[in-house]
Amino acid sequence: MNISSSKENILKKIRKALSESTPLPFSSSEGSQSVFVQRDEDLALVFAEAFSALQGRFAFCLNEQELAAQLKALIVDRKWESIYVRDRQIREQLRAMGIPALTEAVDMPALKACDASVTGCDCLVARTGTMVLSAGQESGRTTSVYAPVHICIAYTDQLVYDVRDGLKYVKDKYGDKLPSLISFATGPSRTADIEKTLVVGVHGPKEVFCFLVNSQH
Repeated sequence: MNISSSKENILKKIRKALSESTPLPFSSSEGSQSVFVQRDEDLALVFAEAFSALQGRFAFCLNEQELAAQLKALIVDRKWESIYVRDRQIREQLRAMGIPALTEAVDMPALKACDASVTGCDCLVARTGTMVLSAGQESGRTTSVYAPVHICIAYTDQLVYDVRDGLKYVKDKYGDKLPSLISFATGPSRTADIEKTLVVGVHGPKEVFCFLVNSQH
């Protein structure tokens, strides 16, 4: 049998296989349900454990007054002089709380020169300790990446359990106007590409804070 005949036989088998439907061996798991079973624990606790295990710095706030107190204490303790906030609503919210050192400029030079940046998020994925961010937010694509420290302010009603729940949350939020960028930020930037040694802060912030505010008060 020559090479062309062998190739033709293979192609015939492929055509035949494609023409006949083959039942999925595990049909119930093919996108119809999550692989992970939601834990009975509070989603805030699940997120805090996962986020902290990835070197994220977590703080729970009972209300916005407590958020203001904790943010002020952090800024004073770190001696930060420039806090970059591109989102106008968040900037006005923090200014009303009396948060110091907020930068007025909202451009790339100001972002690169700041001590920390503050953003919101679309939602939080509890199981993986992930913040879901998108270009649909006024903070934009770069605010959470270029600053040495990223601070995310989120609320308990933004918590979902798994990644697929997060994608559904974003889809429901934006509808037909899905953002051009959706990113999943899970703790500080880190890599082990260099001699298998874990290095933090290579491609993004060295520290990531999440202030989770109770939205049921």
